[in-house]
Amino acid sequence: MMNATGHRMTWWPIRRLGLTPMLVSMASAAALLFGSPALAELSICNQTLDVVNVAIGYEEDGEFQTEGWWTVGVHRCADVIRKPLTSRYVYVYAEDVFAQAVVAGAVQGCVGGKRFLIRGVKDCWVRGYEAAKFSEVDTKAQSRWTLFIKSNLM
Repeated sequence: MMNATGHRMTWWPIRRLGLTPMLVSMASAAALLFGSPALAELSICNQTLDVVNVAIGYEEDGEFQTEGWWTVGVHRCADVIRKPLTSRYVYVYAEDVFAQAVVAGAVQGCVGGKRFLIRGVKDCWVRGYEAAKFSEVDTKAQSRWTLFIKSNLM
């Protein structure tokens, strides 16, 4: 077999170690499938019977901002913050596919109709966003946290 530069390719170094090309391919596939997972610092898991759309709120550079949407399937999780949590509190708002709130609270924030990142919480409507009430989640000052959204039926 020839490579792109016209040189003959050989498996002799691999065979010398007692490995066959098939075994090397299987080991490479296993490494890709079972390698170390990416660290998620805030994961949200959906334990309801419906798909949910999730938005989060947090403080960044001294200002409250909201971000979304992550669509989380039934019995699935989404990694929503991929860096260590720096604040004790994060805020979550979730709605089902019919735009009915599944997780809501008392903290005012703005959400957009599509993917969004919104700084500030004032004048949502004037800025073209919708006001939403986020639920405060106490992460106990941990750097990683997983939140489970559960159905009222569970």
